[in-house]
Amino acid sequence: MSNAVDRAQLMEANAEFYAAFEEGDLDRMAAVWADGPYAAGVTCVHPGWSLLRGRDEVLRSWALIMANTSYIQFVLTEVETDVYGDQAVVTCKENILTADEGTEAGFLAGGSIVASNVFVRSGGEWRLLLHHGSPILNGTEEE
Repeated sequence: MSNAVDRAQLMEANAEFYAAFEEGDLDRMAAVWADGPYAAGVTCVHPGWSLLRGRDEVLRSWALIMANTSYIQFVLTEVETDVYGDQAVVTCKENILTADEGTEAGFLAGGSIVASNVFVRSGGEWRLLLHHGSPILNGTEEE
């Protein structure tokens, strides 16, 4: 398989992760994550959370987050991809807009997070093995 095809499929898998979250679709989210022999190693660090390990624990966290998120939208910037055979890494900046129904405007910019997404190729498809998101604190970015 060509490197360009690998990268295109990787970018599609990465986009599907964010689309599943935006849509609040737990079935789509479950389809993104690795399973089978990789299930025990599935790992997620949500910003501000402790490390979650194991597919079931990670998917429970997404169910909780989705149940408590009325609206979220991601604009990804600074996206970089690296493919190493059947493993790949996507790093990016998640620029987030979320709904805050408690405000007069109804929307609140959610800020920015740097994310690392590690994928494995399983059954010919890229599946997410690790997602790690870390908030970017105001004033800490290089100008």
